[in-house]
Amino acid sequence: MDLHDFRNISDRFTNTDEMPVMFIGHGNPMNGIADNAFTRALGTMSKSLPMKPRAILVISAHWLTSGTHVLVSLQPKTIHDFGGFPEALYQVQYPAPGAPELAIETGKLITSTDVVEDNHWGLDHGAWTILRHMYPAADIPVYQLSIDYHQPPEYHFKLAAELKALRKKGVLIIGSGNIVHNLYQIVFSLHAKPFDWAISFDETVKKKLQQGAFNELVNYQQLGREAALAIPTNDHYLPMLYTLGLINKGEDIRFTYEEIQNASISMRCFQTV
Repeated sequence: MDLHDFRNISDRFTNTDEMPVMFIGHGNPMNGIADNAFTRALGTMSKSLPMKPRAILVISAHWLTSGTHVLVSLQPKTIHDFGGFPEALYQVQYPAPGAPELAIETGKLITSTDVVEDNHWGLDHGAWTILRHMYPAADIPVYQLSIDYHQPPEYHFKLAAELKALRKKGVLIIGSGNIVHNLYQIVFSLHAKPFDWAISFDETVKKKLQQGAFNELVNYQQLGREAALAIPTNDHYLPMLYTLGLINKGEDIRFTYEEIQNASISMRCFQTV
């Protein structure tokens, strides 16, 4: 596959029925090679979509930048952006093609800020650890949009709305992070009992999603002590705001997975229906 294959991609990507948008709680990098309830659910999620995506755009908690970047690599590398894990995890490759022309078009959709075309990043573990369970053949073009970590939550929610046109081009957009993500209190055990505050905040977010109270989720700092415990840093929370910003008025949300792993990590996933 070369750059010629991607020429005029916006012309070839004729309008389709609107693709759902997803939020995936990706959790521990070991989920990339695990066979558990969560990874099996990922396979079910992909099979439940109305059509096979023409491309996949991931907004991952693990690509934080100054300014907004879009990945224009023709063949994105698999990034092992973690340390201290078994060697088997570092051997995993996810050789999906990139979508450079579509990535450039995505950058043009964003008018609220300049978008940097980036050829150096790849697919970080917020992307490949979930995609290898969803689409193990790695035959769908994948690219990423970074998170400008210098901007407030509302900025990300509003920016996401500028990408809605991609949903009608067969692009599956995935926010990949975690609603509850407190590594300071993590318990490294497969059978760790979830903290009460983690369960409570995860349920609070679920209820507000059901109510369509997105502005309250954008202003999560006002949700009290449990929010402070659940989101000590908001890098893993912000991808959910991109998913919310892409949802149309009147769309329903279906919860596709829920669990608290390692006592302080919510694996909750949802998508539009």
